[in-house]
Order: sequence, then structure tokens, then C-alpha cells
Amino acid sequence: MFRVDRNQNRLSRLTQKKFGDLALRERDHLQEWLVHQPDALGEELLIIQKEFDGFDETRERLDLLALDKQGNLVVIENKLDDSGRDVTWQALKYTAYVSGLNKGQIVEIYQQYLDRYCGGGSASQRLCEFMEVEELEETVLNPGNGQRMIFIAANFRREVTATVLWLLSRGIRAQCFKVSPYSYGDELFIDLQQIIPPPEAADYMIGISSKEVAETTAQSELRRSHRIRPEFWEAVNAAFRLRPVGLFPNVSASTNNWTNSVSADGCHFSLILTQSKVMVRFNLDRSVADENKWLFDQLYLHKDDIEAAINAALVWRRMDDAKASRIEAHLPCEGFDQRAWPDAISWLADTADNMQRAISPRLQEAVLALKHKGGQR
Repeated sequence: MFRVDRNQNRLSRLTQKKFGDLALRERDHLQEWLVHQPDALGEELLIIQKEFDGFDETRERLDLLALDKQGNLVVIENKLDDSGRDVTWQALKYTAYVSGLNKGQIVEIYQQYLDRYCGGGSASQRLCEFMEVEELEETVLNPGNGQRMIFIAANFRREVTATVLWLLSRGIRAQCFKVSPYSYGDELFIDLQQIIPPPEAADYMIGISSKEVAETTAQSELRRSHRIRPEFWEAVNAAFRLRPVGLFPNVSASTNNWTNSVSADGCHFSLILTQSKVMVRFNLDRSVADENKWLFDQLYLHKDDIEAAINAALVWRRMDDAKASRIEAHLPCEGFDQRAWPDAISWLADTADNMQRAISPRLQEAVLALKHKGGQR
């Protein structure tokens, strides 16, 4: 770091120091600097407590507790010349401790801070001013898993930076700031720079980590669905043996979310399982898209009669940009909850039979008409 002498048009190098050599202490100096200038960390933060020890059954203290503009709690851990090996473990414990704080507790903690260090004042009012709301009820404090960690030190050990990078990759917001003291004569300068994640890459890294977390969640859901679907189709097959469904004499226990009937005239029925519903779907899936659209239109002319025969409203999907067209019946349910399966399977059996009886005769008439037109429309 350099000082510019504008009169001489020269640079003068500042001397980098160690906090220990300057007789500067973590609590008395670095912590107080941040308390009175929290935006030195690159954003608006509200310090709501320091040396916070309000944890059950432990005497541990976190250095600073803050709120960001989104209402997330921020645990700030300060070290001077060396980060130490255990700072990430300490911060993780503290973050876990504060993750359960509700709005009322946060207001109380901040009120204690104001009374002890700031000569009083209304915590609720100051929180409203910081969050830019009229009433505290208009905002959420400490939402979900939004808790954050900020680490500050002159030097970070490799085990600390590796852990912080891993936390970031798992979608946990953590930052490392390198703080360096410099002297020039009797003047003292502090350089405070975010090093993890690099500021220019922060949004990218957070986006990547969010994507990875979403992909991990999706993979977990996929594994779950691959376990549940065969069990569901086994239950369907067992039920259909007791209560035969002509379209589905034998249902195989596959990992697919659907099972199909035999195709007739290029069309077939499907039973479908999702996490939020079960469906019976009639698929118009001939090789020529125009034929599917023409047959769909002929069936749609009888929409009221078909739905009256089924005693249910159907979802009519012409799908002009696709080759196939579909007609569907939906039953909202907890598809992956086995307790919902008996009612869902009974509905599938009744609806499949009813849709076949209502649709098949009219489909046969439409297919004959299409043949008489030479398969063209």
C-alpha cells in the first residue's frame, strides 16, 4: 500500500505491521472499529450485540452479532494476526445456536445491547428504521436458513479457507475478510479486503452453489421417487387383480411415473403418478400430427357428453406445437404418501374405466371418418 504525495507527485510505501507489534487487541480495537463502522465490510449491517453469550448451557461468546438488510443474522468472528484452526468450528456452533432465535428474542437481544452500550433507545424503532418498514410486523427476522458467517483476520490458515470454500459450495453463506494494519509516521491505516469469495466472483459462486444445492436436492428426490414408484405400481397391480380394470390387466413395477395401456388406432391410455397428484391420460399419439389434431377436435365436439358420462371435468390439451394431443383427468393428492394410495388407486380404476367407456366409441367413429377422408384433413 502506498501514500500519494501530490505536491511531489511521488509514492511513499506504507509499512505493513502486525497487530501484536502495535499493541492492538481484538476486543478493544478491531471489534470496536467494526461496531462503529460495520459498512467497512462492504454492506449495510446493524450490530445488535457484541460478546453475545445468550446460549443455553454454554458460556461461549460470539464476537459480534448483526443483521443484514434482508433480516438475516450475521455471525462475525474476529481474529488478529492469525485466524487459528478452530474459528470455522466456533462460528458454525454460534450460527447453529442463533438459528432458532425468533423476532421477539432478536428485539430483546438488541434492546439489551442498546441499554448497555448505547444509552438506551427503542430496539423495535431502530430495527424498523434499518429494515425500512413502518411496523416490525411487516418484516421477517432470521428467516429459514439465511444465517451468515463473516470471518476477519490478518492471515487465514489453509484449513480455514478450505472449510469456508466448502461451506460456500453447500449453499452456506460465509465470507473471509483480510485485515492488514499499515503505518506511516504516526498515522495508522487499515486495509480490509474480502478475499473469499472474491468480490468480482461472489454472485457467480453463490449462483453456482445454489445450483449445486438444487441439483443435489433434485437427485435426492429422484432417488426417492425411484424407490417409491415401483412400490406404488405393485400396489396398483395388486388392487387391479381384486378389482379388474380392462385397460390394465397387468401393471409392471417400474421406476417410471407412468404405465401405459395397449395402443389401439395409435392411441392409448396412461396412469400417471406425481408427488402432488395422480392422473388418467388419454394420448392421441398417431404418427401424423394433423391426424391427432383432427381426432382431438372430433372428440372435443362431444366434450360435454364425455365429461357428463365420467362425472368429472377433464383437461383438454390440443398441444398445437406438439405431435400428440391429450385428454386428462387429475386427482390432487400426496402421491408419495402411502397412506393416500388406497383412495388414489380406487380413483384411477374408476376413472380409467369411465374414460374408456366415454371416449372409445366416439374415437372409433372419428377414426372411421378419418379413413373415409383418406387419412387427410
